[in-house]
Formats: sequence, structure tokens, C-alpha cells
Amino acid sequence: MLDKGQTTRQRGEAAEALALAHLQRHGLRLVERNYRLAQGPAAHGGEIDLILRERDGTLVFVEVRSRRSRACGGAAASIGASKQRRLRRAAEHFLLRWPVLPPCRFDVVAIDNGEVTWLRGAFGVD
Repeated sequence: MLDKGQTTRQRGEAAEALALAHLQRHGLRLVERNYRLAQGPAAHGGEIDLILRERDGTLVFVEVRSRRSRACGGAAASIGASKQRRLRRAAEHFLLRWPVLPPCRFDVVAIDNGEVTWLRGAFGVD
């Protein structure tokens, strides 16, 4: 559960745990958590909160966003073009270790005031 008394980091970890449990209930399997692509102290290389696999083999890169309310568009609306570019860059780097590329997609799990919404294919891979 997300609690107002938690630090930002604790709230983020709780949101990721909630999202992971939700996705696992729907049959996805965890591949990796908090995959980071560092590009120096001042550059934002990108981080993928959760990487999971569907039963059909699709690799799913998941961004988890949490907000206490839906004001200003809510959690899902907070993922702009620059964040999407960083996620794609991190996913490309992650995929370098795969000899054969599986089908992939980017999902978002938005948590607004404790309510979980799973947005499959939230933005394109291109």
C-alpha cells in the first residue's frame, strides 16, 4: 500500500511491488527489475522499472508511475517524450544481450491514489 508517511524512494518501491504483483497475477514472469543505463553523472541514461515476459514470449518493458491523485492528468500523463526516449534507449541496451530479438512492447502501470491501471502498448517501440 502507498503511504503518505513514506519517503519518495519508499513510495516508488511500494508502487513497483504493487505493479509487479498485478502483472504476475496476469501471468507475466519477471526477467529483471530496475535495469539502469548510466551515461555519466550528469546524463540521464534511462531506467526500466520492470522487465517481464508474457506467456507468448513477448518481452515487456514496464514504466511504473504513481500519484496521490489524478490532478494534472494523473500518473500515466506524466510520461513525456523525453522519458519515452530514455526508456527506448535503455531497452535497446538491454536487448544487446539477446542473440535473437523477441517481440517487445512498452507498457505503463499507472497507480492513482492506490488504483492500478495497466496500459498495454502505451507507446511505440520505434
